[in-house]
Formats: sequence, structure tokens, C-alpha cells
Amino acid sequence: MTPDLPLTLGRYTFHSRLIIGSGKYKDFAETRAALDASGAELITVAVRRVNITDPAKENLLDFLDLSRTTVLPNTAGCTTADECVRTARLARAAGLTDLVKVEVIGDAKTLYPDTAATLAATEILAKEGFTCLPYTTDDPVVAQRLVDAGASAIMPLAAPIGSGLGICNPYTLRILLELLTVPVIVDAGVGTASDATMVMEMGADGVLMNTAIAGAKEPVAMARAMKLGVEAGRLAYRAGRIPKKLYATASSPLEGVVR
Repeated sequence: MTPDLPLTLGRYTFHSRLIIGSGKYKDFAETRAALDASGAELITVAVRRVNITDPAKENLLDFLDLSRTTVLPNTAGCTTADECVRTARLARAAGLTDLVKVEVIGDAKTLYPDTAATLAATEILAKEGFTCLPYTTDDPVVAQRLVDAGASAIMPLAAPIGSGLGICNPYTLRILLELLTVPVIVDAGVGTASDATMVMEMGADGVLMNTAIAGAKEPVAMARAMKLGVEAGRLAYRAGRIPKKLYATASSPLEGVVR
């Protein structure tokens, strides 16, 4: 088998296809330990919720090895396109990358994205030179419009944020994977390593998770499990699974059988 290609997001490349979040851990030290165990090279940081600018306060960036870890600013907490754009600009002005996870929440209970506002923010930020990775629904029409607006990847939810339900609608996800010409990174809803494996076996380019790791009884151990799950799923996808059949097929050839 030929060596796998890296995950390419705009002008950035990554060898790990697992992206983890930085929220919900008991402290920054645990965040760092989970990051190390996961092998992830990309970690999301909610710009409005985590201190990354005030040197007088405990700063997550002090716990990260920025020589091998890229910070992905996240506009979590934004409910309008204007808020999202301002937050992304703040992150870039603070010296972080021009990568941004574009997230605009439209409903406080389900945490479903406001796709219209997400599209508007993506269009503005892409024109300003940001590498936009919008969090969205699994709607193929919306996803294509985000690509047309300049998104460098699409991040559809597998299930509601933090639900751990796994892939609720594998059929629309398959359509996205077939339709889109940019990387598809499944974001939200993964609960355990088998979910991550399934996502990758379907052909997703990557998977992002936070609660599934940070909320586990042993976050660092779960981070390791997710690393292995993503790697196994990617390898299985590239190896090519056998087709599903209704009836059995003998594992051993029947020719030459002694009767």
C-alpha cells in the first residue's frame, strides 16, 4: 500500500486526522496529557471562553508545545455572523493562525448551527484570508454553498454536540463525502472509539471531538483509544472492505476438495 497523504486544510498539512478540543478538562495539565496521548496535531480553542491573550492569568498556550501543535481558534459561543467575524479577527490579532473553526449557534438547547449566519461569516472571513472550517449540519446543499463561499473544509455534525450518540444519519454523511471536493471532518456527536472508526471507514478525512475524551472517566486513556480508532478506520478505508452479502461465502476454495 502506498503511504497515506497528509490531511490538507488550505495551506496547512497534518499527519494526524484526529482533532481534539480543549474544553471540559479538569485543568490545563490534563488537556496537555490528553493531547499527547491522542497524537493530534490540531487542537481547538474557544476564543471567547479560554484565556489566550492575558499573560497575567493562567494561559492554555503555556501548556502546549507549539512547535508540534497548531491551535485552531473556535468561534464557539457566537450567535450571530458579526460576533463570529469579530472573534476570528481577535484570534488572528492575538498572533494565532489564520485557521478558524467557524461556529455560529442557532439554538441554545440543541446547539445546532445557524447555517445562514455560518454561511455569511464564512464568506466574509474567507475573503479576508482566513482558512475557514465551518461547523454545520449534514445538509448537502448548505455544505456545497459553504464550499462555494470559500470554506477549506466542511465540518458536519454526526449528532448534537456532546451527545455521544455517534452517527445519527450515515446516509447524508455518505452523500457529503461523495459530493464535496474539500476535506470533510466529522464534528460533534462521537461517543467512543468505535464511532471514530466508523466515521473514518466511511471515508471522512478527519474527526473532531471534545466531550467524548474530556468527559470520559479516564480522559487520557480515551484520547489514546480515539487515536487508535481513527488510525484503524483510516487504514480500513484505504485497504478496501469486502462487499456485504446476504448469503455466506466459503472462506476456503472448494476446488480439489476430497470427497
